[in-house]
Amino acid sequence: MPNLKNQADVKVLAEKFKAMKGMIMTEYHGLSVAQISELRNQLRKNGCEYLVVKNTLSKIALKEVGIEGANEYFEGPTAIVVESDDPVSPAKVVSEFSKKCDKLVIKGGLLDGKVITKNEINALAALPTKEVLIGKMLGSMNAPISNFVGVLSAVTRNFVCVLNAIKEQKEKVA
Repeated sequence: MPNLKNQADVKVLAEKFKAMKGMIMTEYHGLSVAQISELRNQLRKNGCEYLVVKNTLSKIALKEVGIEGANEYFEGPTAIVVESDDPVSPAKVVSEFSKKCDKLVIKGGLLDGKVITKNEINALAALPTKEVLIGKMLGSMNAPISNFVGVLSAVTRNFVCVLNAIKEQKEKVA
């Protein structure tokens, strides 16, 4: 790799790989420019990048970062989705797009430095989004408090009903 441009490209890729939470490797052969642009726009909305990469440079950058086992996915035309925040959203986008457009093939991916398969990416895509999971967690945390308030109000409500029944009974007697 004597070429200075290649060295700079490897350095940029290595920095992206260090900062990423996950990556999805795809084969894009046969996609039109419009389709790639549409995919890039959808991914950009989720804070991700879709990059066409050179396989040898990607392998060198992965080796520099210390990630092993992903070299098999860098064969043929390869583009990667690099994500730094939420691994579920880009997996959803890529999975849905590959269903809509069969020319986009998911090869595999990385999640926190571990190699994952196409099936694991599709399973990741089936998970709810981060916002939905946070909402469910907050609802679960709020449920005991809501139930406790409901029990306390029921005791007060029942006490008032008992007093009202006693009042009505005394009015009937009198």
